[in-house]
Amino acid sequence: MSALSSHAQPEVAEHAFDPASRAAIYRAMELRRDMRHFAGGRVEPDVLVRLLRAAHWAPSVGFMQPWRWIRITQPEQRQRLHDLVQQERARTAEALGERGEAFARLKVEGILEAAELWAVVLMPERERHVFGRRTLPEMDVASVACAIQNLWLAARAEGLGMGWVSIFDPQQVADLLGCPPGSRPLALLCLGPVQLFYDESMLQRERWAQRLPLREVVFENRWAQPSTLPLRDDAPAA
Repeated sequence: MSALSSHAQPEVAEHAFDPASRAAIYRAMELRRDMRHFAGGRVEPDVLVRLLRAAHWAPSVGFMQPWRWIRITQPEQRQRLHDLVQQERARTAEALGERGEAFARLKVEGILEAAELWAVVLMPERERHVFGRRTLPEMDVASVACAIQNLWLAARAEGLGMGWVSIFDPQQVADLLGCPPGSRPLALLCLGPVQLFYDESMLQRERWAQRLPLREVVFENRWAQPSTLPLRDDAPAA
């Protein structure tokens, strides 16, 4: 009988990371920030490869691996992408109505200042991948989000800031990047050195929104039924 099919009680400690490694993982999650202020500079190629490898280790539904990464190295291409973001920024401010003026004052991207700019594109021909998506086709998007999170945490561990820009028209960006029919850009990622990391979410610091208490988002057995877990927001992660 294989180890996977054994009914023996597993020893959790046998598979757990050592305390220092475990604490480092939780620390990266806690201190990760969506960065909009960058300090120029550069990211060494070997570091970029490590980050991309971390992203490629992400889980994906049906093992479809729907992420595709496009590195933007031409300044004129970066400027065109920045212009598209600014166009959509103006449209978003208008759509927000009363909050439009406050939104217009927020810094929402660092496309021209970041050392690196990457586009993340959802691959074409996803209809072939039915495993895990027959009733939830959006799981391809969820899978790409997992890859982006992996990259984000790895970047924070490397001391690099990263910002996820989603304020753009996907078709305009797809046309600019020459993406094939059926693909869909999901993110422009600003990546690089920063002067400092925000001590809290920038949108929280700017009073745009607040992080919800954990007890408000965790239920038990049924929707809105409170959990019996000791859900404290001030408890240490590790």
